[in-house]
Amino acid sequence: MSYKVKFVDPVKNYNLIKDEIDNAYFEVMSKGDLILRGQLNSFENNLAEFVGTKYAVGVNSGYDALHLSVICAGLGPGDEVIVPAHTFVASVSAIVNAGATPVLVDVADDSNIDLDQIEDVITDKTRGIMPVHLNGLICDMECVMDIAERHNLMVIEDACQTLGGMFKGKRAGSWGLTGCWSFYPFKILGGYGDGGAITTNDKDVALLASRLRYNGEDRESGEYCGHGYTCLLDNLQAAFLDVKLKHLPDWIIRRRQIAGMYHAGLANVGDLSLPICDNPDVHHIYQNYVVRTRQREEMFDFLTENGVETLVHWRKPFYHHEALGLEDKGFPVTEAISNEVISLPLNVEMSDDEVEYVIDTVKKFFIK
Repeated sequence: MSYKVKFVDPVKNYNLIKDEIDNAYFEVMSKGDLILRGQLNSFENNLAEFVGTKYAVGVNSGYDALHLSVICAGLGPGDEVIVPAHTFVASVSAIVNAGATPVLVDVADDSNIDLDQIEDVITDKTRGIMPVHLNGLICDMECVMDIAERHNLMVIEDACQTLGGMFKGKRAGSWGLTGCWSFYPFKILGGYGDGGAITTNDKDVALLASRLRYNGEDRESGEYCGHGYTCLLDNLQAAFLDVKLKHLPDWIIRRRQIAGMYHAGLANVGDLSLPICDNPDVHHIYQNYVVRTRQREEMFDFLTENGVETLVHWRKPFYHHEALGLEDKGFPVTEAISNEVISLPLNVEMSDDEVEYVIDTVKKFFIK
């Protein structure tokens, strides 16, 4: 259908920076710079600087960033890795496909891993923890790192939804052994196709990841250092992402402005629970503006009928999918969230009038 307010609008976003994107395209194409060229190197350097790490390695997707990170951390058969029960399935699949065992922990009301439950599931097989910074909200990484240090655990940050988020002034993706990023088009830094990256301060991890992403080959010597994968970030996508990265600080400011409009306009409306972050140590970048209501399905249908595109992450928790072979040990907060969450449109292409239309439409639903 034709929406009055889209969840994201790639065409409008492209038109905001059309000249810069077109110039990047023509530079790549006129030089034939298609694989592992200067544009990828430039983006990796700029991404590492933005996140606050020494290295960045561009890969094909957020999943590849997670999968390679698990391998680079030395996690495999016989090892347990703690991961939240409420996340995208890729977080868990990366662990499983590396041969390790995911151990699920429920989340808190902010949708991030419940820090008070982590140590309850640590065993003599636990080797890693994968905190997921969901919806633009970074976890309390001081607490996570403290637990990891006391139990000698590797920390892999699934930061795919929180590029630019900070805890006590330190950015997501710079705390653990690696930070993992997705540049799927709906992300705050989205490409024109899929893409991802790993950030790290560990030189050996960066080197291994750069080899694994290109079939195990060391590009300097041509020597194959092991069996790898084909999951390199496309050079053209890297050129586009490098353009967008320059705009990201301003785009985060705009996202926070829109979130502020939602905060003000939807306060005390129906049974809505809003994602207000009042922790001064946390810088929320609002990758998604997720509200909760016990009337989620009715609200979803009403907004759709009135031209507002929304998304639900996720109606069915991944551990309920039989084919994944995961045990449901009882995760009540995840279950409640899955039944109640709905993400409202929030993107830098939106006008204030569109934001107000969303607010008015939500209010009409509850009046109805």
